[in-house]
Amino acid sequence: MKFEEKIKAVQLRKQGKSYSEILKKILVSKSTVSLWLRDIELTRKQKEILFKGRQKSRYAGAKARQKKRIEKTKYIIEEAKKEIKRNYKNPLFLSGLMLYWAEGDKSDIGEAVKFSNSDPFLIKLMMKWFKIFCKVPKDKIRIALHIHTLHCRPQIERYWAKIINIPLKQFHKTQIKPTSLRQRRNPLYDGTCVIRINNKNLFRKIKGWKLGIIERFKLKNLPR
Repeated sequence: MKFEEKIKAVQLRKQGKSYSEILKKILVSKSTVSLWLRDIELTRKQKEILFKGRQKSRYAGAKARQKKRIEKTKYIIEEAKKEIKRNYKNPLFLSGLMLYWAEGDKSDIGEAVKFSNSDPFLIKLMMKWFKIFCKVPKDKIRIALHIHTLHCRPQIERYWAKIINIPLKQFHKTQIKPTSLRQRRNPLYDGTCVIRINNKNLFRKIKGWKLGIIERFKLKNLPR
């Protein structure tokens, strides 16, 4: 029985079949197939067939993953739109959503949740919004600061860490920019705080909430 399977495996390999394709037709372990075929030298044409087969398999896999991602995204957005009915009258929910709509990252490239502002009260409000409505654990939040050369970096970092109650180990490297004339005239300016959450599903959910608001208040028909 094993001899017949080996002969069949060799024939399939010489047809340009990959190990995974052979294993689908012959019920033996991968190590056994590898042992049987290790001395098989493929011709240039057989290698081309094998290469094209791998390319086709990769393309099919990529298309399947893309389809799954699109379906999942659509589902999350549609479910989020339904949540608007029970949440849109909540002032904290609506305030946070409007702030994110205005100031948050909305790019579909990367689907990153990111909100930046220099007002500590708005940052505190958004931290509360992410906690209560987005259910984001505090240890999943990352903070980035953008400051100017006139600032004392450690002092500003401690200031924001205290404001939002996030440990400094969750801060990214602070970005320092040249100081402008406006910053020199405003000594109370404490830089810009960026809240970052690496969660694509949350990005899609926020997008669904936004679309739910558009539908709720009948804002869809805009002139071109």
